[in-house]
Amino acid sequence: MTGRHQFRATMMGAAAIVLWSSSVAFIRTLSEQMGPFSTVAFTYLFGGALSVAAACLTPGGLGRFRHLPRKYLWGCGALFVTYTACYCLAVGLAADRPQVLEVGLINYLWPSLTLLLAVPLQHQRARWFLLPGMLAATAGVVIATAQSGGLSPTRLWANASANVLPYGLALVGAITWALYSNLARRWGAEGGGVPIFLLASGLVVLPLRFVFPESTAWEARVLAEFLYMAVFVTVVAYVFWDHAMRKGDMVLVAALSYSTPLLSTLFSAAYLGVVPSPAIWVACALVIGGAVTCRLAVAEGEARSSD
Repeated sequence: MTGRHQFRATMMGAAAIVLWSSSVAFIRTLSEQMGPFSTVAFTYLFGGALSVAAACLTPGGLGRFRHLPRKYLWGCGALFVTYTACYCLAVGLAADRPQVLEVGLINYLWPSLTLLLAVPLQHQRARWFLLPGMLAATAGVVIATAQSGGLSPTRLWANASANVLPYGLALVGAITWALYSNLARRWGAEGGGVPIFLLASGLVVLPLRFVFPESTAWEARVLAEFLYMAVFVTVVAYVFWDHAMRKGDMVLVAALSYSTPLLSTLFSAAYLGVVPSPAIWVACALVIGGAVTCRLAVAEGEARSSD
């Protein structure tokens, strides 16, 4: 029974990865109509309110949140909200669209960091080829994310030097999400507080909409895309991911998450009508090979004894 429960939780994590992979295309189209801060704030507020309402219908209702470990509720909650705010600010302060891709590239370091931090935080044993696997997967992330944007190391460094704040925020976001993914399993094994975290994230980002005024056009397509983002990409994906981190094979799910930028590029190409370059296949091989290598290098069954 335990094995079946872990497998189901692991598959929920894989489903979250697929749902998140569709987010870039929808965020791009929504942001063009609503603005980036309005998109994030309204999505998290609506998704958070929806998930809190759903929690009221479950056994124990909202009262079950009172029994969550304090370290999980406040520690992981702060990490969750910090990630949302940092990533939103990083995207909002980027100078242009190519720089947004570069900011997103830094954000995609979180899968590597999740596996890396699993060694000290989850007491995992790492083999020597963890680093080569992380480097290969990261190279795949770079190619998959940048293949349509014409990025180069020289241009990336020049932009980072000229406008360091968005890159710094994106890096902080990647670190906080990797910490959240590990500590949610360590501190919150008995239940998830994602509904509260989602709502808190929306409340934190909402003031930014008034700092950076944006106009919103609620058309039929915008409404449909917004509902998909709020319900599936936000509520369902985050709840699935949180459950996978607490109950599933965390190392396997983290390794599979390397495919996020690849799947995102493929979905965006189809949805936005963009033809991907041949480099995407090179990225695919690097991402898959790196994920398999990392999975073999950090095996969940090889945990070290805690001090």
